Amino acid sequence: MPTRATKFTLRDNQIPTAWFNVVPSMPNPPSPPLHPGTKQPIGPADLAPLFPMALIEQEVSTAEWIDIPGKVLDVYRMYRPTPLVRAKRLEKALKTPARIYYKYEGGSPAGSHKPNTAIAQAYYNKAEKTKRLSTETGAGQWGSALAMSAAFFGLECKVYMVKASYHQKPGRRVMMETWGAKVVASPSTDTEAGRMILADSPDSPGSLGIAISEAVEDAATREDTKYSLGSVLNHVLLHQTVIGLEAKLQMEKAKDFPDVVIGCVGGGSNFSGLAFPFVPDVTKGGKQIKFVAAEPTACPTLTEGKFEYDFGDTAELTPLVEMYTLGHRFVPPPIHAGGLRYHGDAPALCRLVQDGIIEAVAYPQTKVFESAVQFARAEGIIPAPESAHAVRAAIDEALACKETKESKAILFGLSGHGLLDLQAYEQFLSGDLIDA
Repeated sequence: MPTRATKFTLRDNQIPTAWFNVVPSMPNPPSPPLHPGTKQPIGPADLAPLFPMALIEQEVSTAEWIDIPGKVLDVYRMYRPTPLVRAKRLEKALKTPARIYYKYEGGSPAGSHKPNTAIAQAYYNKAEKTKRLSTETGAGQWGSALAMSAAFFGLECKVYMVKASYHQKPGRRVMMETWGAKVVASPSTDTEAGRMILADSPDSPGSLGIAISEAVEDAATREDTKYSLGSVLNHVLLHQTVIGLEAKLQMEKAKDFPDVVIGCVGGGSNFSGLAFPFVPDVTKGGKQIKFVAAEPTACPTLTEGKFEYDFGDTAELTPLVEMYTLGHRFVPPPIHAGGLRYHGDAPALCRLVQDGIIEAVAYPQTKVFESAVQFARAEGIIPAPESAHAVRAAIDEALACKETKESKAILFGLSGHGLLDLQAYEQFLSGDLIDA
């Protein structure tokens, strides 16, 4: 009999009805954000021009559980629960005794995990009578998710897309425009922040830090507009915990429990969404879980950055947060994993790295694509370049088990498909892909 992948899927009524807040389970909570001008801790009033109050309350909440609104659950049911897959064909190809599972988020209409928070953010903004949303996007997964969610709730949407990805991934731009969003390449001439960057560097490939500056300026200068962020902030990571909560129940159904939990990291939403529900098992339950955050060597925030307060954007419009950072003016090379080209990471994730609960690894993009192709040929799914970093780390862990003859359970997040990233695969397969 041929070896086949085994799926473990929850019934519709087992979609999580509350999000999990990791902060009460952390040995040390994240330090408070600081006002960009006064450098003093910020309060809700400082964030009100950018976010609806419901999201501000979630941002600072110390409650362990926060109910998911019914209208958000109604949209989640379009694609949730997502499958947990036992990658038996990959296990066989690697000749490893490890048990490899992946939580696949690529079946959402936007093709990634990003709708988990985009839907919630659009809902809360609509509930507080916001008319228009502004945001940034790297590779386009976040912009696509917010454009779709804005359409669902009747909101306008303006997306500042990092210029390198704008040209590399026209399919993502078309998706956003199909859902009704207006998309411009960042840095753009639409904002003062963008014009300043272009005056200094006309050929700038852009960065998430620059695009954030543009989107924040857009929201701050219009009364009808709020800003939406696809990663980093506590409320974003909170919304993503539906991934890990489902995975815990699915692993239980499979009569297994992960020894290793892996995700790719750009800002932290995908990794945190999968990993955070397992953190209390370590900090409170005494279990031994190895958490691995995989990032690109071209933007090695966790592996080479400094743990300190820094701005979240290039133009210094956002609050300062304590995180691992490469510096808010850092512009990474235009690698294909555009969603991982951010100079900092989520403060909650960074604090857990600082405390030794999470470890980080970095890979060059050729090594990442080698593993992506190996995974595709075994399991059939072509991973997004971002997700392929998690694939690489999972394969490395499985090969380590082969050497030690240990039968560990490895769980990783496959955060999206790469069907709109085939230019990158074409370059890899032709031998033209280089490491930045």
